Amino acid sequence: MVKMSPLPRAPALWPPTGRSLTDAAIAVAVTGLSLTGSAAAASWHHDEPSMNITAILLLIAAGLSLTARRRYPAAVLGVTMVAALVSESAGHARMAWLPVIVAFFAAVRARRRVAVLTSLVIGYLVAVWPPWLIGGRGHASAASALGLLCGLLVLLSVAELLRAATERRLAAQRIREQERLRLASEERMRIARDLHDVVAHNISVINVQANTALHLADREPERAKQALATINDVSRQALTELRSVLGILRADGEVAPRAPAPGPGLGVGLGLDGLATLVSNMSAAGLEVLLETEGSPGLLPESVDLAAYRIIQEALTNSARHSGAARATVRLRYRATELEVEVEDEGTGDPKPSGLAGTGSGIIGMTDRAQALGGHLTAGPRPGGGFLVTAVLPTPSADRGDR
Repeated sequence: MVKMSPLPRAPALWPPTGRSLTDAAIAVAVTGLSLTGSAAAASWHHDEPSMNITAILLLIAAGLSLTARRRYPAAVLGVTMVAALVSESAGHARMAWLPVIVAFFAAVRARRRVAVLTSLVIGYLVAVWPPWLIGGRGHASAASALGLLCGLLVLLSVAELLRAATERRLAAQRIREQERLRLASEERMRIARDLHDVVAHNISVINVQANTALHLADREPERAKQALATINDVSRQALTELRSVLGILRADGEVAPRAPAPGPGLGVGLGLDGLATLVSNMSAAGLEVLLETEGSPGLLPESVDLAAYRIIQEALTNSARHSGAARATVRLRYRATELEVEVEDEGTGDPKPSGLAGTGSGIIGMTDRAQALGGHLTAGPRPGGGFLVTAVLPTPSADRGDR
């Protein structure tokens, strides 16, 4: 038995959208103006025939057709043009061209060049026909023919200017929307890097300390208790950092920040001021860390301060997880316009017995952090053994409000 697929649904016509309501209101208003204007003009000219039923019906049809001018601009322009020609000549309607003007602007906006130019030519020729009798008795004068031509050109120019202004406004809106999406994408990537740094580092320390506690629980209970205390401290710090990173996801109506999230504050564990805590945690995990500093630290921009901390954190985490090193060295070189961060270990590059495999996203994240600040990062094995990470971060003046 063949199962028939359902037919596609036609677009809903009810309830009407805001645009359709606006189009209907414009159509009703134009219809009312053309009818009342034509009736008023007929009452003022007593020597001419008044508007008949044919003209009334044609003006109503032309006005109501404006509701479809956005979807069928050329067809609506043609309908209003024919209705104006017939109602003016046979029905004595003096305001028959008002729907044509509205349809004309819609056609220009929709770039229906052929229909626009055709309507201008037809309208002009009908007004001055036959053109070779311009200036003769009973025909349009040369001044009126020239004035009508200038008026039609002005009408076309105004319509084109409005179309260009509308397109510029829409283009600006698209650019703003694309910029918003780009900033949102960058923010998601930044949050992903922060989460990776927080989780990878702290879980690695917890994993090592948990293994230590398991192996020493019976033989050296005091050292096992120290390992458990370290797990407690590191897990609490990890939760604090995770709340700081995820907290921006719950904020409403805020512009996505361009700098890394500072977390609970640089003075309580994040930023280079928190290196002492980081070194202590790594030492508890079995990796001895030496810290060397060259130059005067000064006042760093917050974005540089946190990026340097995250790079050091990730590099040490990789050393503890993958290199098998017992010692690592962190060097900070403060210069006038840049900060150089160097992390090297003496490991073999072999994974640790914990079996935690790396995905390579750590080095990518460190590189992204450096490049986001206008710097660069290199990472790779040292010629004499071990692994070396070097990052150069520009340090613009912190007086600009970064801190």
